[in-house]
Amino acid sequence: MVRESLRLNVVVVGLGKKNAGVNDQENWDEDKENIRAAVAVGCRQIQDLEIPCVEVDPCGDAQAAAEGAVLGLHEYNELKQKKKPVVTPQLHGSAGNEAWQKGVIYAEGQNLARYLMEAPANYITPIKFAEYIEQKLGNFASNVKVHIRPESWIATQQMGAFLSVAKGSAEPPIFLEIHYLGGANANDSPLVFVGKGVTFDSGGISLKPSSGMDAMRADMGGAATVCSAIVTAAALNLPLNIIGLAPLCENMPSGKANKPGDVVRAKNGKTIQVDNTDAEGRLLLADALCYAHNFNARAIVNAATLTGAMDVALGSAATGVFTNSSWLWNHLYEASIVTGDRVWRMPLFEHYTKQVTDCPLADLSNIGKYSRAGGACTAAAFLREFVTAPHWAHLDIAGVMANKDEVPYLRKGMAGRPTRTLVEFAARLSQDSHNPK
Repeated sequence: MVRESLRLNVVVVGLGKKNAGVNDQENWDEDKENIRAAVAVGCRQIQDLEIPCVEVDPCGDAQAAAEGAVLGLHEYNELKQKKKPVVTPQLHGSAGNEAWQKGVIYAEGQNLARYLMEAPANYITPIKFAEYIEQKLGNFASNVKVHIRPESWIATQQMGAFLSVAKGSAEPPIFLEIHYLGGANANDSPLVFVGKGVTFDSGGISLKPSSGMDAMRADMGGAATVCSAIVTAAALNLPLNIIGLAPLCENMPSGKANKPGDVVRAKNGKTIQVDNTDAEGRLLLADALCYAHNFNARAIVNAATLTGAMDVALGSAATGVFTNSSWLWNHLYEASIVTGDRVWRMPLFEHYTKQVTDCPLADLSNIGKYSRAGGACTAAAFLREFVTAPHWAHLDIAGVMANKDEVPYLRKGMAGRPTRTLVEFAARLSQDSHNPK
């Protein structure tokens, strides 16, 4: 039930089958998903009535209700003169207040990622992205450090793959590094998040078709989701250390841009033949993943809108996860059941590795030799060439980048997925004293 107390407008919503629980076929908790969807619909009805405040019944799960309300009301209208009325959802009654507040924080984290992904590329440039995240983390200065690394620092780190992409744009690249120190000991091994941060992807010299290219303002979705997850972890005061790394740049065509056939050198010394300049995200991640190994990480998790092939494989149903660690996979999977923002394990076979290492001019090609076949898998195999850590996961979020009408509690637009799953994963990891070998 959703109601607005002053004018006694009441919206009644159905929650579906009672005590449906976890659906093993759907891989989510149906009760939680039904509550999120129902509350979102109810709150939007209140918004249509232009009522500024709505009290929301906890519906048996105050966290899910809060997530439905806050996610369902969000819409990017920063640049419009005519805006939808702002509606503030509140918990009806006092029971479940702690869970409600937790749900609000989770949802606001995803909404932060949605905001960053939806904003035009001339508003969210690499430096503006970094400064916006720094501002959001300003409230937690006591245990958060933010380093906005300039191009000169990137060069000293010998991140040649990253710089080869950035050089085609007039916007200078940024390497954003965030340290959240929530653990009992600052020296405890951190969880390291790495996010692809291409703030606009034209494809470079391998130019994308013009139709739909505007959506490539969200090609920094990996950086947006991992940075938003860290902001959320700080707001929740999660008891673990997290490091966030986001290589940020544009991929543009120019006289300085990468050309098909160019060979560049990554931070670990491996050479890469750039056969397609539109397979640029893996070049950024290659160097960032090498750098991630400096921190004795408990686990390394990277997220990227990496391949159209991932969208072809799974659509918007789930994030594809490629991992060398069953322990890590189990944590991500269990987290996704709770959030309803699902993950699905994909193969990291040697079969795909051979397709990127069989290269005429360099150690690796940035695309598989059979071109489109298994494109998401060959991209993951490429990234694995820059990983020695025993617990690493690559999340290809290209398929879940945007929402049309598939997720009922999200409006049409950039989805900010899987931010809540990353937060829930971090929360569960903070409670797991087991240190896998």
